[in-house]
Amino acid sequence: MTSTERTENWRRARQYTPEQMERAKIVLEEVRAGIRLDRALRSHPMPDGKLIAKHILVAAYNELVAEGEWPDDPAFLSRIRMKPVRTLSGVTTVTVLTKEAPCPGRCIFCPSEAQMPKSYLADEPGAARAFQNHFDPFDQVTSRINEYAAVGHPNDKIELLILGGSWCAYPRAYQEWFVRRCFHAMNAESLLAASQPEDVLEPDPRERKAIELAELHKAHKINETANHRNVGLVIETRPDQITRDELVWLRRLGVTKVQIGAQSLDDRVLALNQRGHATADTLRATALLRAAGFKIVLHWMPNLLGATPESDRVDFVRLWSQDYAPDEIKIYPTQLLESAELYQYWKRGEYKPYTTGQLIDLIADIKPLIPPYCRVNRIIRDIPSFHVVEGNKRTSLRQDVQREMQKRGTACRCIRCREVRGQLVDAEQLTFDDHVYFPAQSEEHFLSYNTAADQLAGYLRLSFPRDGAPDLQIPELDGAGIIREVHVYGQSLPVGSERAGAAQHRGLGTRLLDEAARITREKGLRRLAVIAAVGTRAYYARRGFAQHELYMVKEF
Repeated sequence: MTSTERTENWRRARQYTPEQMERAKIVLEEVRAGIRLDRALRSHPMPDGKLIAKHILVAAYNELVAEGEWPDDPAFLSRIRMKPVRTLSGVTTVTVLTKEAPCPGRCIFCPSEAQMPKSYLADEPGAARAFQNHFDPFDQVTSRINEYAAVGHPNDKIELLILGGSWCAYPRAYQEWFVRRCFHAMNAESLLAASQPEDVLEPDPRERKAIELAELHKAHKINETANHRNVGLVIETRPDQITRDELVWLRRLGVTKVQIGAQSLDDRVLALNQRGHATADTLRATALLRAAGFKIVLHWMPNLLGATPESDRVDFVRLWSQDYAPDEIKIYPTQLLESAELYQYWKRGEYKPYTTGQLIDLIADIKPLIPPYCRVNRIIRDIPSFHVVEGNKRTSLRQDVQREMQKRGTACRCIRCREVRGQLVDAEQLTFDDHVYFPAQSEEHFLSYNTAADQLAGYLRLSFPRDGAPDLQIPELDGAGIIREVHVYGQSLPVGSERAGAAQHRGLGTRLLDEAARITREKGLRRLAVIAAVGTRAYYARRGFAQHELYMVKEF
């Protein structure tokens, strides 16, 4: 079955009966009149007793607007949209998985499952979508964009998250093909020939052809003005895979953020778990990534073999006291799964998982220690609980920790806990802050605009190399301050649209860029570089940046 056929099948499955649409419009009228959505849904069930699904409400709303019966009202749409939190951070995340492939690691905690990339299970949500789409990147991106549209989410600003094993261990020809297929999917409405046969077939690893990036760069160029613009491209890999040449290659692909599995900052624990790298590799990788302007996400795993709650508390502090200073972290408590080698240690009595209570206490203790420039993306993986042999089986661990912290009267000031999300902001009442910190070989400025209640409306990461910083030999970065990220929060809004009080459209990004330029000039530097995602190039071009080979640069 071709990509087009699979997409058409999905669309046919989303067809609605006249009775469903009529019932949905009745519900919408009541919500418009001020009745709560849940009450309106319960008042008008279908004959079989089922409630109208939210994606049908969105379809009915779109039909009313298209026929001119209702005005387009984004505020109303946000009330009926499904899972609005998915786009409250300002972008729409689309997750895709690579195919099964050998991994250079031999970690004892990592599960293995046939036909899945290392460490992933077929019934994890993102992995299940990938499996259903035969791991074809075009199909994965297309189906996810369609799903977002069906439930009323804007999808013109896409952060593409590529997961599955260690990205850098895949052949470069496969990497280029995979990324190109993703861009073709985002460009599909602008590029009618996006699914040509030569794009469908992945490279034969036995063929040693030179990798041709011309077609990928064409796809990049189209995406600069496409309906689904890529505003971030994320890959995951191991610390010992990060080199200067690898980072140059990632920039050619369009990558802007790298997730690396630190897992622990204790060499003894890393060795016991057969991780295959040392803490020095992680520190070197973060310094290289920062020097090249990438956003840095570290994975940290409590409850590894050889760790205790007390040693994990000490280990977590090392993230901030020993110069790692990640921009984002994912806290992934070790989960005991039968397909992992760790299971055999447990059977021999050599390993014991933490209880849910121990995990809640541990994370509630360490979360207030996180500095305001870091974002906690996750606190547990989406592994279905029936896979977990012993230990915590709750996937709502983040909410459990929040309740525990409320009881204690403590708070976390990480980015996720402070972002304004869908709240309206008065741009004139925001205060500017320049938080300076010094990770390995770098001076970092976390520039932000905040509300009176300490909520974060927008921020910019500005980096200056210090003595001993890696020499990447990239001309665009010589004598430059480096903008590693610009992010303005609030419900993701379509490109060019505005909503009164929405943080995304109050000029905060431009103000942050102006502050970054001011600080860079004061340091006597002659240029400002930005690691621009492909779909943000036009934004930076309008603000004086010019596209060079790997970065966009503004000369002073």
